[in-house]
Amino acid sequence: MFWFMLLASYIIGSVPTALIVGRLIFGIDIRDHGSKNPGATNTLRVLGKKSALFVLLVDVIKGAVAASLPLYFHLDAEPLYFGLAAVLGHCFPIFAGFKGGKAIATTAGALLIANIQLLLIAYITFFLITFLTKYVFFGSISVGLSLFIYTFYSPKLEFELIFLLFSFLLIFLHRSNIRNLILGIEPKISDKNLIKDRIPPKSGGFKM
Repeated sequence: MFWFMLLASYIIGSVPTALIVGRLIFGIDIRDHGSKNPGATNTLRVLGKKSALFVLLVDVIKGAVAASLPLYFHLDAEPLYFGLAAVLGHCFPIFAGFKGGKAIATTAGALLIANIQLLLIAYITFFLITFLTKYVFFGSISVGLSLFIYTFYSPKLEFELIFLLFSFLLIFLHRSNIRNLILGIEPKISDKNLIKDRIPPKSGGFKM
């Protein structure tokens, strides 16, 4: 049952929300536009606020549903494991050629169910770092690092190795952002040129 539910969590996470929205409403593969990442941030950049909000909510729900599985089925197992399985599905989705998003929204959903305190620590850090640096990817990487640092010094939690590996995963997923920063071409959230990446919905498409 444990391994079946882990697999189910991965499949839940593998639903490529941004990719679906891009294809159905805009007739594009979002992985060919903007930062080329099928996540909420690039959805905002390429498809606009309404699409980004929808993608964000669904991606959060994916993590929350997966983390809720052991609670719903009364399985004596840590909900975080299942939430993180959904995160892996989001990042490496079986339904989208294993080319997915960068974990942040789905991780929020997982922590929402697994541990509210960790959710607050991680995402207060996310917004603070993003605000101070103006780079979303710095905020994203700080999510893993803040979780690792907190659990490392907290005697009640034993997730040090998990969050250390998660931090390395986030750095790996944001390697293109790091490269762009070094090259001086990584856009800040305040960059007005980002509007040039916006794509209108296809004619006759579903409207959000």
